[in-house]
Amino acid sequence: MKLSHKKQKYLATTKTILTGFKIASPEETINKIISEKCSISRFGDGEFDMICGTGMKYQKYDSKLAKRLKQVLESNESGLLIGINNVIDLEYSEKYNDFASNFWKKWLQNNKFKLLKMLSKNKQYYSSNITRFYIDYKDKSNVKQYVKKLQEIWDKQEIIIVEGKYSRLGVGNDLFNNAKTISRIICPEKDAFEIYDEILKEISKIDKNKLILLALGPTATVLAYDLYKMGYRAIDIGHVDIEYEWFLRKAKEKIKIDTKYVTEVKDGENDIKDIEDKKYEKEIISNLVNKSNKIK
Repeated sequence: MKLSHKKQKYLATTKTILTGFKIASPEETINKIISEKCSISRFGDGEFDMICGTGMKYQKYDSKLAKRLKQVLESNESGLLIGINNVIDLEYSEKYNDFASNFWKKWLQNNKFKLLKMLSKNKQYYSSNITRFYIDYKDKSNVKQYVKKLQEIWDKQEIIIVEGKYSRLGVGNDLFNNAKTISRIICPEKDAFEIYDEILKEISKIDKNKLILLALGPTATVLAYDLYKMGYRAIDIGHVDIEYEWFLRKAKEKIKIDTKYVTEVKDGENDIKDIEDKKYEKEIISNLVNKSNKIK
């Protein structure tokens, strides 16, 4: 798709302003997580928007959350990686399909000066894209091998999945079949930050030798930081299961998954089917969904 001269000029300006940030590739990031047993907090467009004063579909704006996200973004902990999107280096967008590339180019144009203020060119960042490995890319030939590498993070590990009510990570697929054990803490699917202290308290009951996998939007970004500081190993794993579902279905575009919460698809968070899965039910060690109702 040929861009107008005006748009080409805007992109050139954006590229110049955002050049010089050090962002490891998704593969480099996964290798570091595995080899050095790191934790990671990830920042996507929603987390940056929250810092700048805007809420999102499943998490309303919260000034305390925005402040905490900024604290995490600016942190420098040796064992906690800070993941940002590789597309901040605009050349990375060439790997994306037209839809994804256009979305990010527009977002970067609108937010370039904010990003310049929030990020440091002296800091080594890692990839928030580790869980976004399929739907946005033009070349999907290496996805199977990529997933195998990703699975090494939790291979033979006792894992605790902290997720929203309808996230259901790994349910109905084999993504976490190589984990030693799986336990789950179920949280509200929307505005989880409202019960942040309850979630953190519940996780703190877990042995520190277990691996914590977090799928809870911007709340997970902050949780990974706090848990790391408490001596846990925590991975902000986010969207990984939905990407895997799309891969298994050979989806050409983002589609609804009937039994799971998909915020990036029209009505993807509505009419979610109930499931009958004894294994999944046995894995749930705590359900905090009703906690948010009691606090309101």
